[in-house]
Amino acid sequence: MNLENSREYYGKVLSESADLRTDACTTAERPPLAVIKALANVHPDVKARYFGCGLIAPSAIEGARILDLGSGSGQDAYILAQLVGEHGEVVGVDATPEQLAVANAHLEWHRERFGYARSNVRFVEGDIERLDQLDLEPGSFDIIVSNCVINLVVDKAKVFADAHRLLKPGGEMYFSDVYSSRRVPQHLLSDPVLHGECLSGALYWGDFLKLAKAAGFTDPRLVKDRPLGIGDARIADMLDGIDFFSATYRLFKLDDLEPECEDYGQAVVYLGTVEGEERVFTLDKHHEIERGRIFPICGNSWKMLADTRFAPHFQFIGDFSTHYGVFAGCGGGLPFAQASGEDGAVAAGCC
Repeated sequence: MNLENSREYYGKVLSESADLRTDACTTAERPPLAVIKALANVHPDVKARYFGCGLIAPSAIEGARILDLGSGSGQDAYILAQLVGEHGEVVGVDATPEQLAVANAHLEWHRERFGYARSNVRFVEGDIERLDQLDLEPGSFDIIVSNCVINLVVDKAKVFADAHRLLKPGGEMYFSDVYSSRRVPQHLLSDPVLHGECLSGALYWGDFLKLAKAAGFTDPRLVKDRPLGIGDARIADMLDGIDFFSATYRLFKLDDLEPECEDYGQAVVYLGTVEGEERVFTLDKHHEIERGRIFPICGNSWKMLADTRFAPHFQFIGDFSTHYGVFAGCGGGLPFAQASGEDGAVAAGCC
């Protein structure tokens, strides 16, 4: 499946989010208060053509420079533009002219709504598989986000490699997408509806982890996930036996992360200073760190806090001088929660 199908489906077949035939490209969770307030300042035309599958509003981003891959009508970009503040910047990249037309039509409306002297958002037409052909400086972004778009492209490895190249050291890729419990059969990849509904292009979760690590993101961290429902009987029959999940991952660009969760006797104390997470800071699904409590962590988690924008919000205890082996319980297995509500098996980043 190619770029032209994505342009056709999202530019002409779908006129609004209500036209979707599954809940793969929808957001089910309740947003944080800051996002709810920001969403109220987004133009109705932009919201009507939103096709994301999760929330991509990472915390502690004031003043950050953010790249949005597959920015669509601009809803996420305009939300993030408020969260980074007037001195931050959001750059959206999308390949669908109809979506970009909606996003660009309301640039000035949003600038006035936000009360900014100048717009801190710009949109670029381009293929996210060819980011190296766009005027984007390597190592210039603090954060890269994407919302249910990477599944639509063919060369996913190229997207992850380019994202790593564009991030600053200590930056992160924070994104939501659709994943499958097994590899989707080859004969389904050419179905335009399955592709447009973010299903046939979904990565088998094991293949995603391999691609991310090969791109330089050594320790992918699962933040949240949910099983997807497929209400359309024809689509459900075609995909019989394959479970799909919407999941949010964060990938840090950090040198010297280790392949396993290694124990150096380290711990952190969260200071409660991240806006919106004053009581509990969530690094990932296995690291919900309560304010004021000594929280043991592995060496990789230490670096994800100490060598990133999160450092001012923590007290750090220990160093790397003594190694105590791998944290017990770290391993593989399906990382996502099942439809029954049971937690997935412990995956990378469990310590």
